[in-house]
Amino acid sequence: MHPSPLLGPVVALVAWSIVMFVWLAIARAPQLRGRKIPNGARGVDLEREQPGSTHWPAHNYQHLMEQPTIFYAIVFALVLMGFDAPINVYLAWGYVGFRIVHSIFQATVNVVPVRFLLFLAATICLIGLTTHAALRLILGH
Repeated sequence: MHPSPLLGPVVALVAWSIVMFVWLAIARAPQLRGRKIPNGARGVDLEREQPGSTHWPAHNYQHLMEQPTIFYAIVFALVLMGFDAPINVYLAWGYVGFRIVHSIFQATVNVVPVRFLLFLAATICLIGLTTHAALRLILGH
């Protein structure tokens, strides 16, 4: 049995999330080096001390822990339904591609209107996947 082609985008987005975690760790390392961090401290505490672009990768990593959870759920639902039609594979890869470009943009130049358009494009892909899953359930095809 071959794995569903819908699993490729899932693995890619998880891998990308790990890349962003490494990026945020590297970006924040200089601020953490050689200091005692009090119990209960959070990233937001570091931002108060030293605001700026150093924290953009961390912001994006946090975003990758939010909406993509819905992406994972709907893709797994489609896989369980056996509904890995090419359109769903394209939409899933589109979602991942837009999220990766969004990540790079947010972690580097961070222009909010452009970020919003990238996020919107990814969300449209997610809406398409969800609509297909809902129709499959409702119509039973």
